[in-house]
Amino acid sequence: MNGWLIEAGLLDVEAGDPIGLVVATSCSYFAPLAFPGKVEVGIAIERPGRSSVTYRAGVFAKGSDKPAAQGQFTHVYVGRESRRPIALPDTWRAVLETLA
Repeated sequence: MNGWLIEAGLLDVEAGDPIGLVVATSCSYFAPLAFPGKVEVGIAIERPGRSSVTYRAGVFAKGSDKPAAQGQFTHVYVGRESRRPIALPDTWRAVLETLA
């Protein structure tokens, strides 16, 4: 997810504000994957909140239409210095809505 957020111009891991802290995660596995095999990951927003976002992810072996795994995780967005939850900026919300 962080890779997507960086590519979308939202997350700057060195100096950006806010930053996301992972507070919950889960994953169900359906089929084996092995290194160095290639994978494709689909992402979507399951639940946007005021200062948090729950994402869904599906993991597929490259070229497969059957998921090898699916999971979800929640980021709580906080101030870099304060580490206190902050409301997501409107610019973030607009970009994140493209995953809805």
